Amino acid sequence: MSVTLHYIYDPYCGWCYAAAPLLSAAQAVAGLQIRLHGGGMMTGARRTQVSPALRDYVIPHDLRIAQLTGQVFGENYFEGLLRDSSAVFDSAVPITAILAAPALGVDALNMLKAIQHAHYAEGLKVSELDTLSAIAAQLGAEPANFRSSWHSLSGATTEQHIQQSRSLLTQLGGGGFPTLALEQDGQLQRLDISPWLGKAEAFQQWLQNRSAAPSADSGVFCSMDGC
Repeated sequence: MSVTLHYIYDPYCGWCYAAAPLLSAAQAVAGLQIRLHGGGMMTGARRTQVSPALRDYVIPHDLRIAQLTGQVFGENYFEGLLRDSSAVFDSAVPITAILAAPALGVDALNMLKAIQHAHYAEGLKVSELDTLSAIAAQLGAEPANFRSSWHSLSGATTEQHIQQSRSLLTQLGGGGFPTLALEQDGQLQRLDISPWLGKAEAFQQWLQNRSAAPSADSGVFCSMDGC
């Protein structure tokens, strides 16, 4: 039986960072494929420049995520990046990097997790190509090849991917990020991961057994327009 875990995410979605340990646990499940779908929460007119209002808005969410899951939010994020008015959050840039990763021998999910760590734990600007190139190099990609692949995918290919991801989100009846769905023999079942946040081992066991899933009514944490 073919089993795929579909993950609709955004690199700037704090609740997707909260879900990262669950995805790591899923990687260890034998026979389970994981497919990423970047939703483009902060693209086009929704690209966001860092401001005091943004900082005041996201910090309570971040502190709640840290308390619930143990995920790390670094000092350079809270007191550096979130105070840097020159920083711009543009989801399309890191999504393109994640699309580029597999052809360079880098697992797409590992690229996403490294980007999330760079953003939230290290306070780096992951909408800048230099930052993404350095992350790709840490994961084993040759920087020049990464940049070439990124440029070839940037623009129309990334935009098409984002639109396809949003279409899947609509098909699943989801309203935002993170949204996960399990596909078995062509049948999709949307999952509510909220009971598993901070409980990666339990999520892994459920995926291994694939018994009845919790209701999917409360699984959205970040809307299409932001967290």
